[in-house]
Amino acid sequence: MRPTGGELDEVGCVACASVRSGFELLLEALALEPDSEVLVSAVTHPDMPRILERHNLVPVPVDIDPATLAPSTAELEAAITKRTRAVLVAHLFGGRVDLEPIAAVARANGLLLVEDCAQSLRHAGDQGDGVADVSMFSFGSIKTCPALGGGLLYVRDRGLRELMRELHARWPRQSRREYAARVLRFVPLCALQQPIAYGAFVRAGAVAGVDTDRLVNGAVHALRPPSADHAGEFDGWLRRRPSAPLLALLRHRLRSFDEDRLARRAARGEQLARGLPSRLPHPGTAAVDRTHWVFPVLPENPDAFIRELRRAGFDATKATTSIVAVGSPPPPRAAELMERVVFVPAYPELPPPAFDRLRHVVEAAA
Repeated sequence: MRPTGGELDEVGCVACASVRSGFELLLEALALEPDSEVLVSAVTHPDMPRILERHNLVPVPVDIDPATLAPSTAELEAAITKRTRAVLVAHLFGGRVDLEPIAAVARANGLLLVEDCAQSLRHAGDQGDGVADVSMFSFGSIKTCPALGGGLLYVRDRGLRELMRELHARWPRQSRREYAARVLRFVPLCALQQPIAYGAFVRAGAVAGVDTDRLVNGAVHALRPPSADHAGEFDGWLRRRPSAPLLALLRHRLRSFDEDRLARRAARGEQLARGLPSRLPHPGTAAVDRTHWVFPVLPENPDAFIRELRRAGFDATKATTSIVAVGSPPPPRAAELMERVVFVPAYPELPPPAFDRLRHVVEAAA
């Protein structure tokens, strides 16, 4: 049964402090034997393989198709060994991977299938794809439905779900004070979520010779988990239950979910995609249910492309810490995507004249 917007206690749902916290909980419940392998999308959040390694598991990156952003089923099958136990698929940029062929591979080999939907929430009652064993959703500060934290995991095996809840109950709870401090740290950044304000900020930074990408990333550093150099702090950050205020805000955000804005964002992204010149690749053209959380393109010269858009007043950027190409070295298609990707501001709030100008600037800069 699809939950009504905001109901956190629907059957199948485990509410966690974050998707990463939920993934930690899932792995604790699974208790896979050491050195078990988990196949992962070669472009994913960097903390996902980090969490696997915390459990003495081996992340095995599988390269993705730039058109679908899905791991190749042929390469998935080739990567499976006698130690493989699960597959973790990341849905990227606001689109969805067609999980059916991946689920078929997983079923044929007895593998757990987990989907990371952190970038691809489609509506308030989204539970993910029913062919996945676990579907994970994020509500961080820049997500489609932001609550400054929180993760919902839909776990379709009742026994596994109840074990996760039992283990979760033993974790300490995030303090109200910590969550309040997080909210206060985020307030100064709220104004920059408006395209006009952020564009003005970028232009002012250019005049002052300031790297605005680095400045913003530094400002939100306090909103991120501890780095790999602070393993003990990372452990404490992961292994805590969400505070009551976080859950209350998450419930409110789901109940007041702005479906109209999501629809306008999806339509604006599709409009921009249709007008792109053939020389400018757009990853995810064959993805399904595209809502365009961000709008990626792959120019030949990313730095020059960004300069042209910023000169015209648009806040194009290539800076991201939310996803990386994983592996040493990463698979080739994933590595090329992350080396070249630039995010274009196809916001629904852009007035039609500004959006038309953006389309012309993108075409000229390509």
